[in-house]
Amino acid sequence: MAGQKEIRSRIASTISTQQITKAMKLVSATKLRKASEAIVRMRPYAEKLQGIMANLQESADDDRLAVYFQAREVKSAAVIVITSDRGLCGAFNANVVKRVRAMAASELASKKVHYICIGKKGAEALKRLGFEIDTRFVNALNGLSAESAFELASVILNEFKAGQYDQVTVVYNRFKNAATQILSADAFLPVAAQTSVQGSSQSDYLFEPSKVAILEDLIPRSLKTQLYRSMLDSLASEHGARMIAMDKATDNAGDLLRSLRLAYNQARQAAITREISEIVGGVAALEGA
Repeated sequence: MAGQKEIRSRIASTISTQQITKAMKLVSATKLRKASEAIVRMRPYAEKLQGIMANLQESADDDRLAVYFQAREVKSAAVIVITSDRGLCGAFNANVVKRVRAMAASELASKKVHYICIGKKGAEALKRLGFEIDTRFVNALNGLSAESAFELASVILNEFKAGQYDQVTVVYNRFKNAATQILSADAFLPVAAQTSVQGSSQSDYLFEPSKVAILEDLIPRSLKTQLYRSMLDSLASEHGARMIAMDKATDNAGDLLRSLRLAYNQARQAAITREISEIVGGVAALEGA
């Protein structure tokens, strides 16, 4: 059994760790509230934008728009990997890296793949595994805003239109609630054909400018918004995962403290019993003398 001094040292260390995890949980809860509000506000806008694009796409056919929709033979692909910049958030980053490795071993096995990392943890993990990564946007989550996300998306759109990639996929954690993150691998480019729900009303509108002109602006904006939403989803998921991880760590520290205090009391009682036995033994020896 460990000595009392060693147990006291472990108790002090565990109490300090518990205070840190409790503070981190509170900080993550505060950040989660802001991040979840941002993604809740963004989703209706993004969904409405895609609905407008679907409505116009059915009746607008132009060679200028074909680059966004035309499926190519996939020789070169890009995977946008969105993780966090910091750890201590459970399996949040590990799940994304695991999904990327599974994709690399299956549907992307025979293709040239460009891994675009957003977030330091994913970049570090993939680099350790021997993947060639693109770190141009690794710090994009720092001070995330619509402007910075749109600039990032513009670069990827331009590279896709230039033929550097035939397919672009985004791998990230979609935010559902504080305790649940859904690992997703969404097709980003080319854009999947949108279809209207059967039975929905069809109306004839006059457009100014033309439908093609509207789509030329609407499609890039919708794609940029989609990537921005994915980044917001990942950010909110990160804070939720870290809050849950720190909550469990705090509970585990409490369990460990109870075990250590029990061990300390047992060691102290054993020391007291030993001292009493030595005193009684000494008295008996004196009386016998």
